[in-house]
Amino acid sequence: MPKKILAVDDNPELRTLLKSYLTQEGYSVATASNGQEALFVARQEKPDLVILDLMMPEMDGYEFMRAFSREADTPVIILTARLEENDKVLGLELGADDYVTKPFSMRELTARVRAVLRRVGDRASETEVLRGADITLDLGSRLSTVGETRVDLTPSEFDLLAVLMSAPRRAFSRSDLLDRLQGTAFEGYERTIDVHVRNLRAKIEPDPRHPRYVETVYGIGYRFAVDE
Repeated sequence: MPKKILAVDDNPELRTLLKSYLTQEGYSVATASNGQEALFVARQEKPDLVILDLMMPEMDGYEFMRAFSREADTPVIILTARLEENDKVLGLELGADDYVTKPFSMRELTARVRAVLRRVGDRASETEVLRGADITLDLGSRLSTVGETRVDLTPSEFDLLAVLMSAPRRAFSRSDLLDRLQGTAFEGYERTIDVHVRNLRAKIEPDPRHPRYVETVYGIGYRFAVDE
């Protein structure tokens, strides 16, 4: 069964182009013209991935992500015509997994789509369970718990924590983590990792200001700490 993609943009020509091109690439494509319509379509279609414009009328991409993240952990690729770094960072903070800046080539977008779906799909059949401190990650079901409490993580947050927990106490540089998570998708944009770490700490740490699990290794990056 082909993977289902929801393409959300207020430009009808771009929506038509996205649907035509991605359909030719073997995907099933639904479309929406704004965030409000996208919420309705996503609830009906249950897409495997969302391609989301940020600047739209009625409900923009930021509002959509705030609402949709409470309902599903579907990966999101954001489209932005704005070049300010803060726009990209805010999208990532809200749970986006990748971004593409307009104008873009359809080949580039398709490569990003394949990379994000591959990262999610590669783990779909895994049965391994990672445990460290009082955190448990079930790689097959994509479930995460801290103590007895289930914690909802975005795909990128889950994958980041899985990488760190797979080698406790090992210090990973930001570039190492980028390579393991996104390949070249975020090449040259290491602040992405800092954003995901901050979001992750807010969800799993008893006190995010004094992290117990995901420690900063100054001058290098991050590591997963295990109690001695």
